[in-house]
Amino acid sequence: MKTLIAVSRAIDALNERVGRWVLWLVLAATTVSAANAVMRYAFNLSSNAWLEIQWYLFAALFLLAAGYTLKHNGHVRIDVLYGHLSARAQAWIDLVGGLLFLLPFCFLMVWLSWPGFSESLVRGEVSPDAGGLLRWPVRLTIPLGFALLALQGVSEAIKRIAFLRGELALSPEIPREPV
Repeated sequence: MKTLIAVSRAIDALNERVGRWVLWLVLAATTVSAANAVMRYAFNLSSNAWLEIQWYLFAALFLLAAGYTLKHNGHVRIDVLYGHLSARAQAWIDLVGGLLFLLPFCFLMVWLSWPGFSESLVRGEVSPDAGGLLRWPVRLTIPLGFALLALQGVSEAIKRIAFLRGELALSPEIPREPV
């Protein structure tokens, strides 16, 4: 189990680094959006490329930060019952939900999105809009984002199993630290 906990920590570190890097995309998207609005309304200049950059940045931010968000327990949940359950019951729900729903969905999304990315890269697909951008970079964020989310799902499953086996201490948020 110690090896699995080490794997979990490595996954956590990866998603932490990616998440902290991706947070800068908020600033980039905001800057591009503001500059685009100023150019459009103050100087009557507009560009499809700048609009697409905004969309690409938002897509990258949303998809690539999903694993980071899961690591920090930031996804929306309905706590009507869950919040009143014991830590063990919560761990079981998280484990079963991750194994039955999260991981299969992530693997399906990676599997289904990879051919679209590959084809886009090989063909050099460009947006059909005038001044449009290459499509493969934004298409890459789909399998990459779901792969990072799946990795974090594996990490969370390892932590839940270790907690249920008594090998991780309980914390108020979610069991994360080794005993």
